[in-house]
Amino acid sequence: MLGVIGGIQLGLGVWWGVLTLLSGIILALRDARLPLAALALLGAALGLGSERLVTGRADPLAPWLGAQVTLTGEWDGQFLTLREPHARLAVAPKPTSKPGQLVVSGRLVAPEGQRTPGGFNQAAWLRAQGGVFLPTPSAVLVAAKVRSSQVERGLRGWFRRGLTVGLPAREAALMTAIELEDRNDIGREEFTAGYGIRDGFNRSGLAHLMALSGQNVALITVVLIWIFGWLRWPPLLRFGVPALLLLPYLALVGVSPSITRAVIMGFTVLAALALGRGRPDPYGLMALTALVCLLLFPLWLLDVGFQLSFLAVLALTLSLKAAGKLPERWPLWLRLALVATVLAELGTLPVIAGTFGQLPLVGLPANLVAGLVMTALVPLGFLAGLLGPGAIIVNPLVGPLAALLLGIVETFGQAPVLTWGQVSPAGFVSYAVCAVAGAAWLWGRVRFRAVLATLLVCTLLTLLPGRLHPPRELVFIDIGQGDCTLIRLPHLTVLIDAGGSVNSDFDVGGRTVVPALRALGVRKLDIVIGTHADTDHLEGISGVLRALPVGELWIGQRKTDDPVMTTLLTTAKEEGVPIREVRRGDQIAADGATMTVLWPTGQVWSSEDNENSVAVRLESGTWRTAILGDLPDPTEHYLGLGHLNVLKVAHHGSRFSTDAALLKETAPTDAIISVGRNTYGHPNPEMLERLGAAGVRIWRTDRMGTIRWPIPRNGRD
Repeated sequence: MLGVIGGIQLGLGVWWGVLTLLSGIILALRDARLPLAALALLGAALGLGSERLVTGRADPLAPWLGAQVTLTGEWDGQFLTLREPHARLAVAPKPTSKPGQLVVSGRLVAPEGQRTPGGFNQAAWLRAQGGVFLPTPSAVLVAAKVRSSQVERGLRGWFRRGLTVGLPAREAALMTAIELEDRNDIGREEFTAGYGIRDGFNRSGLAHLMALSGQNVALITVVLIWIFGWLRWPPLLRFGVPALLLLPYLALVGVSPSITRAVIMGFTVLAALALGRGRPDPYGLMALTALVCLLLFPLWLLDVGFQLSFLAVLALTLSLKAAGKLPERWPLWLRLALVATVLAELGTLPVIAGTFGQLPLVGLPANLVAGLVMTALVPLGFLAGLLGPGAIIVNPLVGPLAALLLGIVETFGQAPVLTWGQVSPAGFVSYAVCAVAGAAWLWGRVRFRAVLATLLVCTLLTLLPGRLHPPRELVFIDIGQGDCTLIRLPHLTVLIDAGGSVNSDFDVGGRTVVPALRALGVRKLDIVIGTHADTDHLEGISGVLRALPVGELWIGQRKTDDPVMTTLLTTAKEEGVPIREVRRGDQIAADGATMTVLWPTGQVWSSEDNENSVAVRLESGTWRTAILGDLPDPTEHYLGLGHLNVLKVAHHGSRFSTDAALLKETAPTDAIISVGRNTYGHPNPEMLERLGAAGVRIWRTDRMGTIRWPIPRNGRD
């Protein structure tokens, strides 16, 4: 296994893949087993070859990138698979149509990488979905419109009908997620406005229930083994038949890291029991499973689902040792249930914290309660799927259980969560040291005092850098076409605008801005400024107010007839955030920096929202910058900006902003343009020419992603 991983890492250009390979060889030589050392080298060659085979394929969709196309293919809820050319691609926005054959039109574009801290790396994720026998999704069909669709047929279509027949929309969406890992429908359902069901699963620590994994395999196979045992079948059939049924089960639910891992491990264990060989060694079983998965899907090594699945199982191998630390008078099943949840959460802690930016605090009780419901719900749901339309006789039992699970999620999902920033290499090293110390304690190799001391030292070492060198920066968060700027000082954090999606229900604030803030380590905001009542500036703020504590909301014009502004003010009232209508001259200072409101005056309001934008100037010593919202050029001249080191170009680079007179007045060295894919012609070529003629360096979020700019402590920094 180590040889295969090392080979894949070397193929990806990761130099320390050599260390992974050497560790495998050293382990073999330590036991004086030369054949195993040779197998480690062979594994490296196979891993490298598998990685090259998957990443070296020609992209069949490359000739059509940038073109408007109409495609016909099979939609599985995640990807569209084409027959000619043989290719897979993502579709955005995701069709609301059920899986089946789709005719869909849109523009083919290359997938984007990670553009915000903590953001989704679409390109890397798509690369990880390909395998030796499965084409890699290589493009995204954007602005997609479904022209026609046909309902999914065959066994999977039959199974899906059984999961949903006779059930309300929420419960049907939940069962489709639990049994088929299709989370499209559940992703559109909400408990209340702004509180999505998937958010509830994440906040309660129950998100793993919607990922097909060992729990599904275990519950289904245990029921089958019990039935076959009741029928007095011999071990060969009692365990062998469930083992063989796992293969069509994998074909039914589809290939993913967690369910593939569970099926391979389950098949191996059941086959060993059927042949009378006993249970395999857990670490050897994990190594075998990882080896098979990575030879077929080498880039799963970088997939979060693959990492979480194996880390959780690795931690669970310590369950008996951990249960032994609890009072013996407690029933063993209770001790195992308690430690299993804790071990799984601790084992996956750095990946969950770094990837999702938050850690649930109620995972233990939530999993204990939800686990009881899942014990009955998963087998009943599987039976309903097998019955197809005939599941109308089973789903009266499934419906209440699904509703009960949703109630558990809604209740526990309202509990506080521990927010987290990006995990640094030092953080991963510290975690590994603590994990080794904890495992050594469970094995009786060290005393608990040593574990506690290790934990305290590692915590101190990871906390000190942030305390000694707190951030001083401007962060221009890439939210596509719109504005979102973060001012970070040791004792002042200000968010100006949070983007929005015109003619779309995508929550930019909750899905893009909040994860970016958490990844940056921002746990609260002192001030949030909504510059003006344009969707691409204001809409996302509501999601931010719901997710983070906010000291004050600053606005300029309090429009009473604008739906986006009304929603924002309502959300602020619901969250208890004070609203302040700022005017020219309002000011706040912290850490040697001063932020001053330059506009509006509040005396006369324009009928054009852009002209009412809140504009602010930030000064630190002699260093200056200004953020102007969407102010047009006549109004820009009334601000008295003076010299600026950095200019945040107004209105995404519109030709009606940032004229030659303003550039002469401010003489900036650098200009930031917050812009995304749009049909408005932003940034305007004439405006770019003006910047170039003035000798200003241009930085654009549509080309560079999120831009982080240091705020100097004095003008000479």
